[in-house]
Parts: sequence; C-alpha cells; structure tokens
Amino acid sequence: MTGLGLHLSSDSDRSRVMSMALASAACTVLLTSGPGDKATAAMRVAAAWRGGRITEIGTATPPDRPARPDRPTLRPPREVPRRRIGAAAQGRIALLHALAHIELNAIDLAFDIVARFVREAMPRQFYDDWVAVGDDEARHYLMLADRLAELGASYGDFVAHDGLWQAAEKTADDLLARLAIVPMVLEARGLDVTPAMVARLRAAGDDRSALILQTIHDEEIGHVAAGVRWFRFVCERRELEPKRTYRNLVRDRFKGTLKPPFNRASRDRAGLPVAFYEPLSDTQR
Repeated sequence: MTGLGLHLSSDSDRSRVMSMALASAACTVLLTSGPGDKATAAMRVAAAWRGGRITEIGTATPPDRPARPDRPTLRPPREVPRRRIGAAAQGRIALLHALAHIELNAIDLAFDIVARFVREAMPRQFYDDWVAVGDDEARHYLMLADRLAELGASYGDFVAHDGLWQAAEKTADDLLARLAIVPMVLEARGLDVTPAMVARLRAAGDDRSALILQTIHDEEIGHVAAGVRWFRFVCERRELEPKRTYRNLVRDRFKGTLKPPFNRASRDRAGLPVAFYEPLSDTQR
C-alpha cells in the first residue's frame, strides 16, 4: 500500500484498526490509496463493526479528498471518451473499467458519510446502513477488478473522471444535501442505466460481465433505499417536507437535469417516489 493509509496486512495493524472508534476507522479507508487495499480495508472495518469489535462511533476529521492511486489519470467528464459495448473486447473492458472507478469512489462516499456527519447524532442504524453500503461497494469493486484481470486489463488502464467526488465536495456541509445527491440522484441513475448495459453485454456474449452488473444493480437498490430512508428521517427531524426539500436541493446542488427514461420498477423498490424526481427531469423543464 502506498500513500497515507494504514497498512492493514499484519495482525498488529488489524488490531490497531479494530481498537479505533468507527469514525476513525472510516478515515483509514479514506486515507488508503491502493484500490485493492482500500476495498480490503473497507471490508475489514465493516466486519469489525458487524462483529462488535468496533463498538463506539467516536469523532474524526475526514480528508477533503480521499487518497487515490497514481492511475488512472483523472480528467473532466466531458474529456472522457464514451464507452461503446460491442463484440470487440476493448469496449467492454472500457465499460468495466469505468464501473470499477465508480465503485471505488462509492467506497469512499460511504465511509465519508460515516465519518463526516457524526455531529448530526444519527441513530446507530444509520451507521449500520452506510457501513454495509461501503462493504457492498468494496465487494463490487473487487468483482469488477477481477473481471478486468480475466480480460487481460486492470484498473488504471483508462482515463476516468472525478465527477462523483466533486458531488461529495459540493455536499460536504450538509447531510441532507449529501443524501439527496449521492444515493437519490447518482446511485438512482445507476439503476436507470444498468439494465440496458446488462442486455448489451449478454448480446455481445459476455454473460460473466452481465451477471456482475446485474448483481451490482440489485444490491444498489438497497443503497438508494438507505438514502431515501435517512433523507426522510432528517427531513422529519428538521421539520421539512421531503418532496419539496428534495427538489430544492437537487436544483441547488446538482448540475444539470435528471435524464429519463427512469427505471420506475427499481426506483419504486428503493422507495423513491416518482413525484420526487419526475418534475426535475429534462422533459419537465
């Protein structure tokens, strides 16, 4: 492992992390630069929290930006080539690389919400949910990284963009804004686009990659559901009407419009009502 994170390869290092409060342990994930090491650190912290070896939430100051590997090169979203799925392996590899980049960012997003907003004094179930999300995202990253390796590629082989962490920076001051934008806009968008990618991968004969994406899609429904659940909780605590508050936050904090078609079935399963997002779509503006 390189960079600022803790080395978690030895028994003593693992014991040191397990003796931390949750917020500090979450920061060790954020400060780990190696992609595989970050995923492993996330899964170890999650296992320790679930198993009762980490019990206190504590406080910590997360970094403004998580540690990142030297590769891939990050560019503005408009400068990243569009990915086309076809019979050629290169297009499918580029797609899987882009998704691995998203999942790596998602590990940091989950553990950042754990560490950054502890002063909100949220119920313990809030931390249960977001640690579980981070655990899922770590597993998703490793699934995609393994598939890239099977195809003769690795994470870092293609350029990527920094749009996900830019969304985190824009919502670092307010838990309600973070919940509205990250799970309820960005992850919900993943529910919209993944079924078509699965179908194209199957049409190209890549059932292995299609199965991975389907697994990710199905588990991301629970991530969006966690966002909706805690968004409503915070709205109730602050005596705010959820639907109006969501629309205002998206208009204020999200650049652009919400793009249909929406995956109504998956969004409904996540508890995200159409009345929240359809008025924000580019067909309604």
